[in-house]
Amino acid sequence: MDTARVLMVAPVRSVEEAVVWYERLLGRPANTRPMPSLADWHLTPSGWLQVFEDAERAGSALLNLEVPDRDKALAQLKQRGLNTEPVQTGGTRTRFAALHDPDGNRIPLLENPVA
Repeated sequence: MDTARVLMVAPVRSVEEAVVWYERLLGRPANTRPMPSLADWHLTPSGWLQVFEDAERAGSALLNLEVPDRDKALAQLKQRGLNTEPVQTGGTRTRFAALHDPDGNRIPLLENPVA
């Protein structure tokens, strides 16, 4: 099966509130707002993050984001008023720190996830 794009979807109670928070997380506005209940951020050519208004499922997502420099990413988030959980290690090389959006969707920032 060929795949053209991978979409991470975070269900949220209020897309407007989520858009404000995700703009702080990502440091920029959404790339597109194709419908009133949806916002897209094009993170890589084939990897997109969507927030979608779905109160019933809000807070149920796990969105892993690989960052090239976790310490730099954490400093940027702190400047934007976002704090993460303490840094953890996984395996022999992976370091990560997670935060949660206002609905409880978990977003770990991973560095070196593949040995």
